[in-house]
Amino acid sequence: MHKERENGRVVKVTTRVVFGTPRAVVAALALSLVSALVNTVFLERHNGSDRNRNRRKVRKTCCFSKDWEVHEAMTYFTMSSYNFCWPVRTLRVQVGEKAYQQRTPAMAAGLTDHVWSIREWAMYPAVKRLRDGECVL
Repeated sequence: MHKERENGRVVKVTTRVVFGTPRAVVAALALSLVSALVNTVFLERHNGSDRNRNRRKVRKTCCFSKDWEVHEAMTYFTMSSYNFCWPVRTLRVQVGEKAYQQRTPAMAAGLTDHVWSIREWAMYPAVKRLRDGECVL
């Protein structure tokens, strides 16, 4: 999505497919329950949450990342812990008349059956394997 601006106001919005095919985009929009058009609201909400949870992505702070490896590691940490350890209100499911079960994105995707604590998530063993002579976590 490209926004053209004049005097700080959006005057024209054009879209183009960057990943995938136009047919895949049309199919995804047809299945969408929340939008019939391509928009950036979900991505911008995700970016806002990511910046809120990871201070290394906020400019003009002493925490801003200058080292790519540390920045990448913190991104993996915050995004993975968010998906397993952070219940999202809009993903909860009603289990009684006034009772709800909290769910994380990983629970909604069927990857786990409970909200993990940060300690449980951090202590979960990573499996190392060799791929093309390179150690991968």
